[in-house]
Parts: sequence; structure tokens; C-alpha cells
Amino acid sequence: MVAGQVVTASGILPADAQDAVLVGRVWSKAEDGPCPVLIRDGQVFNLTGIAATVSSLFEMPEIAARLKQASGLPDLGPLDAFLDSSAGQLLAPIDLQSVKAAGVTFADSMLERVIEEQAKGDSSRALEIRERLAPVLGGSLRGVKAGSEEARKVKALLQDMGLWSQYLEVGIGPDAEIFTKAQPMSPVGCGAKAGIHPISEWNNPEPEVVLAVRSDGVILGATLGNDVNLRDVEGRSALLLGKAKDNNASCAIGPFIRLFDEGFTIDDLRKVRVSLLVEGEDGFVMTGESPMEAISRSPEELTGQLRNRNHQYPDGAVLFLGTMFAPVKDRRGVGQGFTHEIGDRVEIHTPKLGRLINWIDRTDACPEWTFGLRELFRNLARRGLADKV
Repeated sequence: MVAGQVVTASGILPADAQDAVLVGRVWSKAEDGPCPVLIRDGQVFNLTGIAATVSSLFEMPEIAARLKQASGLPDLGPLDAFLDSSAGQLLAPIDLQSVKAAGVTFADSMLERVIEEQAKGDSSRALEIRERLAPVLGGSLRGVKAGSEEARKVKALLQDMGLWSQYLEVGIGPDAEIFTKAQPMSPVGCGAKAGIHPISEWNNPEPEVVLAVRSDGVILGATLGNDVNLRDVEGRSALLLGKAKDNNASCAIGPFIRLFDEGFTIDDLRKVRVSLLVEGEDGFVMTGESPMEAISRSPEELTGQLRNRNHQYPDGAVLFLGTMFAPVKDRRGVGQGFTHEIGDRVEIHTPKLGRLINWIDRTDACPEWTFGLRELFRNLARRGLADKV
């Protein structure tokens, strides 16, 4: 947890937590290592006796039903003890899974990506470009189903107007943008610092729903994520996407993965509204909201483009579904839009999935990522859990 900042169990759990199957991951001082856990009635129950990794846990058949009926699990203590660091630390709720993201899946974010491209990463040009493009692109893109005949006609129209863009191609064309957001084991969890690369002067949070996908492509559940974005870096060139997206602590996931069951289904997920709250130490406040119903491709279609006969993930994957929230509220000056400042508190929330809370710092000031796959396997072997991976 970030020193001096308070996160509580009641503040991050889903509104109906008592009915939810919540899988998390903690670093337990008592176990001297990471543990997949079940969150039930505000308590943290150790699942390493069933599976030593979340990845392995999710490969088990009927895992939601099995966990719902599980009894006699070792109790590691109250969730609050992992939020105040007395019992350990709340981690991102994944481990071996690949961390992937879908880009440009909402009409509003499509427009902002085109603005970044036109501005070449210069935030001072964004307002003028937005005012010029919004009346044309905004109305053209809303409600268009990606890959449809209507989308093809919109593409032809915009090409005739000289307004076509690589971002519109992946936004409404047949092929989704699926990219690697972060390396396995690198995402930070709820309560941790989230990183902004020090070269960036124009950046923003991206509040998103994140799918948990089994190795065979089955969607098991969902959580929340912050796909931290460097608008000036990607705006200079789309080939800098890796530098804009994959940096130290630049991917936050959590607080828990909620597994699908009779009380929370993929159809319920389609209806969630993901809210964002940014509070700065300078008194700046910004809010926003992304309704999943506005997405241009379904979660199933995006997952199908992620995992198929041409591309597999034997350890499973998580998939960020994109955001429609592209902040334009001025912060440093008129027409310059939003950018983060050090110390910003970022809260991403939807009642069914809880709250993901992080504080912004420079990537070179966030704790270095040192506990990778080799360290994980060494730790599990030392604890006698190698056969549970």
C-alpha cells in the first residue's frame, strides 16, 4: 500500500460482495509468499491447497461452483489486514496470465485517438483539432457496429473526405486492435502506485473492464483495470505503442476477479457502467463514465480475436476491453486538456466489481518490478507447492 494513503475492505468490495465469488491474490507474511485467495465475508482464504497460482486455479472445471461450495479453507485473516500491510499486501489478482488489451473500442475514444494522431503528440493542438473533427467524426461513429456493412460505408465516406485514420481502421474495421499491455506478473494491484513515464507531459488513466480468459478461450469472469496511457508518446507515432503502454507500474488490475455464476453473468457485465474519479493534491477533480453498452465489439468477439486457432495462451489471459473515456478537462492551461500530476488518486468503480484505487507517481519512482516468474517458481518450490502450479 502507498504510505499515508488509506484503502479499506468496505471501500473496494462489490456492493453485493456477500453473493459474489471473488478470487484475489495476496502476498502473505504468514506464508512468506504469494497466494491465490478467496474473499468471503471480508476474510481472506488461502487457495494454495487447491492451486498455487491463479492461472492453474482457473483451468479447473466448474471453478466458480467449486469455490462457492468450498469449506475448511485456511483463513489468512481479514482483508483489511492486507490493506494496512499488517498481514501482507493485496496484489493484482493474476499471475501467469498474458496481459492483453483491446484498443479503440468506443466511439469517443476513437475520436480522441485520431486527435492524438493529428496533433502528433502536442496537447496544445488538441482543442483546435477536436473542434474541427468532432462534428464530422462524432456523429459518424456512434452506434456503428465494427466490421459491418454500415462501417464499410462510413469508411468509404471518411476516405473521400480525407479523414480516414489507422485508429478508425481498428475501431470500426473487421480486425480489432489487440496488443500486449504488460508482462505476466508485472501489473500492480489496488492500493499501489501506478506509473507515468517521466518523458510524458500528456497522459491519462483509462478505466476499463478486464476479462479473465481461460486457456481454451472461455471467459470466466471480470475485474477492473487502468490501462495507463501516454497520449503524447503514442500520438507521435503508433509504432511507439509499446513505449506508451508497457512501463513500470503502468498497468493496474483489481481489486478481485469476480467469477461468473447465476448471480453475475456475461449479460450482467454488458450492462455495467465504469466510473472514474481523479483527485489531485492540487485540488483538481475529474469524473467520467464508460457504459459497456456503448462498446463497438462484444466481449465475446474481442476474446475470439484474442484467442483462436492462430493464437493460443496456455496459461490463460486477461483482456482489457477498452474505454470510451478520453479526458479533455483542462488542467495546466486553456485548451491543453487533462494530464496527470504526481500524487493523483485514481478510483475506478462499478458496483458489481468493486473499486480499483491507485496513486500516480513517476515510473522511476514506483517500486521496481523484481518478482518475476523465476522468483515465483523458486518461492513455490521452497514452500512445497511446486506440484500445485
